[in-house]
Amino acid sequence: MASNKDYYETLGVDKSASTADIKSAFRKLAKKYHPDNKETGDEAKFKEISEAYQVLSDEQKRKTYDQFGSGAFDGSGAGGFGGGFQGFDFSDMGLDEILSQVFGGGFGSGFGGRSSRGGRRQTRGSDMEVNIILDFEDAVYGTEKSFDINIIDACDTCNGHGGTGEKICSTCGGSGRVVEQRQSLFGIFQSESPCPNCSGTGREFTNKCTNCGGDGVVKHKRTIKLRVPRGVEDGDTMRMPGKGNAGLFDGPRGDIYINFRVKEHEIYQRDGRDVYVKIPLTITEAILGCKKEIPTIQGTIIADIPSGTQNGDKFKFRGKGVDDEKTGRKGDTIGIASIIIPTKLDRKQKELLKELDSTKLDSDNVFKVYNKYTN
Repeated sequence: MASNKDYYETLGVDKSASTADIKSAFRKLAKKYHPDNKETGDEAKFKEISEAYQVLSDEQKRKTYDQFGSGAFDGSGAGGFGGGFQGFDFSDMGLDEILSQVFGGGFGSGFGGRSSRGGRRQTRGSDMEVNIILDFEDAVYGTEKSFDINIIDACDTCNGHGGTGEKICSTCGGSGRVVEQRQSLFGIFQSESPCPNCSGTGREFTNKCTNCGGDGVVKHKRTIKLRVPRGVEDGDTMRMPGKGNAGLFDGPRGDIYINFRVKEHEIYQRDGRDVYVKIPLTITEAILGCKKEIPTIQGTIIADIPSGTQNGDKFKFRGKGVDDEKTGRKGDTIGIASIIIPTKLDRKQKELLKELDSTKLDSDNVFKVYNKYTN
């Protein structure tokens, strides 16, 4: 047996709620969960609130629900209740259309969709997503890129109209929707869906365009040029407004979203606007100090390495990092000392190191403390 659904809880209203309260609650939730809402749309949740509204907004159905629960409408309750559930099917309707059915008039939801009574209303084109891989340098300095994409455009043959000799659809009479009834054990069930002949537009053509099949749009390959700004990071997304798929019946185009992936570099590591680079030092350079050429992404600089530099010491070179075009700020280059231990020595080098080892160095104090804890 199916579980009983709490329609009042689904809409967030009390059992004593008025019809106006129920409509208000549904309108708010419909805008939030309709699949056309890209931010908070939830198709499963939308179907739940639609079902709840269709019952609670009808006085007779609400009385039946209050007495027998939701089983009265899904066939799991005791007996059939006067023809069953004959509410509108909201699952394939645009948000404007739904609100117009419920409240009358247009509400400008901004999510696109179909006209509530047919008609060739403009529909916004869908967005597209593209992944682009960049070399490290291209991401840092910016570059020009181009890519091919299969995109929907207005049909050139019919100029996006779909054909010639437009007239009222002979199947739906211009409503854009067809109603189907079927008899069952529990009574007559009625459903409403977009007209299959005109795809819900309410219009058909005497001469349908053979190139687009009456849709007014066609898919083809297009080359898109893109300017990548300085400072793009791995994982960044860039929006190209109005470059996506064309909308139906001269509706606005969608957008293209570019997802960037940046390759690793041979010597640089990046953290936001800052760049890290290793500074290779010989033992004598670390001990005595030296002047060292440091390769930064802003050009080579000469840095003073102080005597006694330890492995892993860091040196900050301000303003020598990534020049971020988005923020107008420059990061830093962080040099990390990397002391290279030689693996091959000639006889003279070995003698010099042995002689050095026999002298007293500041490091002797370090070894004394170390040996205290290891012996």
